Amino acid sequence: MTTQRARDDEHGEVAGWFAGRLPEDWFTQAPEVRTDREEILVVGTLAEPELPGGASPEAAATAREARIGGFREDTRERRMQIAQEAQHRFGRRVSWGASCGDLRRLFTTVAVPAMTRLRMDERQVLDTLVEAGVARSRSHALAWCVRLVAGHQDDWLKELREALTAVERVRSEGPA
Repeated sequence: MTTQRARDDEHGEVAGWFAGRLPEDWFTQAPEVRTDREEILVVGTLAEPELPGGASPEAAATAREARIGGFREDTRERRMQIAQEAQHRFGRRVSWGASCGDLRRLFTTVAVPAMTRLRMDERQVLDTLVEAGVARSRSHALAWCVRLVAGHQDDWLKELREALTAVERVRSEGPA
């Protein structure tokens, strides 16, 4: 079992590699780098477009969308090259995204199948979501449920992760 400390160390190495490898002029600050067992997600913050005074919120939103779209197209080949190097080094797919102001777009992400065994009552929940048109399939319904929990349970999940970190710390301090 990989410890939280080992995951943190590995994440630090990955984030450091990207901080050193990415061109300095791409983002206004160090990119957000998230990792799991299958994927590395790199999301950078782009400079806000300069707009004439009195520009509408719609114009600002369009400018941000265009800034992100331009970045995606203009850096495609270079991002693919960097991703290939990272994939070789870290053994995981690399996904990209950018944010500009309050807009965040992910360009590529990995959808990983997750096998699970569900009892009848649990399958009925998924089937109800499919029958109601909320989801296209059981798989889609399960993904919808996970997103729902993640969106409404951030504080609870944060507490759970902190508790796991504390447990791993206590284990590492105990007898070998």
